[in-house]
Amino acid sequence: MFTVFRALPPAARPGRAAVTAVAATAAVLLAGCGGGEGERNSRVKGNGVPSPSGSAAPSASSTVGALPDAWNFTPDPERVPRTAAQARAFTRSVSLAPTDWTPGMVRHEPYETAGTWPRLPDTCVWTRGHLPEGVLDSYNRRIDLPAKDGKGRVHGSVTITVHRDEAGAERELKDTVQESFRCPVQDLGGGQKLEGLMSMHIDPKDVKNADATLFEAGTYSGPSSGGPQGYVWSKSRIGPVTTAVSVKGARGHTTDDLIRLAAEAGAKMLYRVELGLK
Repeated sequence: MFTVFRALPPAARPGRAAVTAVAATAAVLLAGCGGGEGERNSRVKGNGVPSPSGSAAPSASSTVGALPDAWNFTPDPERVPRTAAQARAFTRSVSLAPTDWTPGMVRHEPYETAGTWPRLPDTCVWTRGHLPEGVLDSYNRRIDLPAKDGKGRVHGSVTITVHRDEAGAERELKDTVQESFRCPVQDLGGGQKLEGLMSMHIDPKDVKNADATLFEAGTYSGPSSGGPQGYVWSKSRIGPVTTAVSVKGARGHTTDDLIRLAAEAGAKMLYRVELGLK
């Protein structure tokens, strides 16, 4: 099932066809991975705060792990955050804690970043600034898979962003694709770099739990990475809400491992967003 590539130096990185195969695998996993029964049987109150309920479980089309024939979901206008305060409550309610992602994962330090926006200027060095006009809130958590059994520490990140409207969320996705073409080598600061980046839209017919999904792959290196490692990233949109997951590889972890880890987090967050907007 898997056609993937190992972490390679930029000069040896695979072509677009290989990235396309990886993206196709990620699409299947994004739609098919997810939480257990506790996640399935939770309902949502107010502006997206999950709470247990004895009411009927969501339909199969919105249940994590199910694969509907097609994505057909329209957010309830009454449930869409309209103010910054509502957006902050929503982003925190649908984000993942370490144990929500996968047992054994832990907080990275620093753990949370809120109310700021990542920017990639022409220098290709990432910075952070104020939220742009039209973005109500953006909330990020960094979560790691600790080193174990001879394998290195994997660094993960999940981000939820609420825009004022769907057009703004769609622009975010379009701008993201252009970033990898504009800056195939990106400086994350602290001696960390992403190289050989390729981004692409996943075919809409393969996306069964979001309005749109992007996938990116490349190589990551940093002071404690043990050399070039795999890097995978995905971003999805449901209405005016976007979710993003990044996973920086480590010694002993294959690209299979990274895709599965990213897809699990992505599917869980999309499921929570759907419940929050239902």
